[in-house]
Amino acid sequence: MAANSDEILHDLPPMIRQYKDGQIERLMGTETVPPSVDPETGVQSKDVVIAPEINLSARLYLPKFVIPGSKLPLLVYFHGGGFVVQSAFSPLYQKHLNCLVAEANVAVVSVDYRLAPEHPLPIAYEDSWLGFKWAVSQSSGEEWIKEYADLNRVFLGGDSAGGNIAHNIAVRFGVEKLDGVNLIGTFLNCPFFWGKQGIANEETHELMSKDYVDRLWHYICPGETEGCDDPRVNPGKDKKLSGLGCKKLLVYVAEKDILRSRGLFYKELLRKSGWDGEIEVVDVEGENHCYSVECPTGEKGKEMIKRVASFLNQ
Repeated sequence: MAANSDEILHDLPPMIRQYKDGQIERLMGTETVPPSVDPETGVQSKDVVIAPEINLSARLYLPKFVIPGSKLPLLVYFHGGGFVVQSAFSPLYQKHLNCLVAEANVAVVSVDYRLAPEHPLPIAYEDSWLGFKWAVSQSSGEEWIKEYADLNRVFLGGDSAGGNIAHNIAVRFGVEKLDGVNLIGTFLNCPFFWGKQGIANEETHELMSKDYVDRLWHYICPGETEGCDDPRVNPGKDKKLSGLGCKKLLVYVAEKDILRSRGLFYKELLRKSGWDGEIEVVDVEGENHCYSVECPTGEKGKEMIKRVASFLNQ
């Protein structure tokens, strides 16, 4: 007998719910907005198709005043959403990146990787690597990149799941390299790192349970024997960590975020691995997960964007 549509197989509010009949209900992050010239910042954006055969695309951003022939730092960005919701075209990320581009005066490629569970990991990582290679390819033919992007000043960035992706792309870049590309630094905003054994207050966190994060990882990455100690989500288990492919890292964590302790621990893991770069971890009091994405025009959101802008223009 076929399962009734109201029988729930996986329930991960406030993000996603899957029913036993296969129906998937995304509870947030489904709204999209078109590219634009932002009336507040003057930042211009447009959409490009990277690989039509897998429906991989991106949104590109340029600041209001760009001089033909001038070269800007290039930030390749990956959105958050637990690998299951949001997109590069959501109003949340449109506003966030408009604010960042206006403050930092950089070019941005925001990669719209495919989401789980329809596309379980490692698909998001493979899509993001393909998007990164496309963004830094001098032969891509994309006008904005050819005209304005400086491949000697390339950065990776992302929040939450996107921060996890940015970290993993930096690790892969350290292994594979790409000719003619200088990856200077990586910015991680409340990155999604985890592990089987709880640390700090993860077991007793007031706003989210460790069980929820455990279930989310198993949902997006089914069948992996390492579970939450998969090196892609637990950098302490990654034998390639010392080869992280950039020399500068800026990491933001938030006091009320269950992922805070992992972000703080990331610095220690890198030091133990032998990675010899510079890392700054900023611990923001009184804020929750990815507060600056939710409210980039708030006082603390503006402070973070200014600090990231400085990082991207070093």
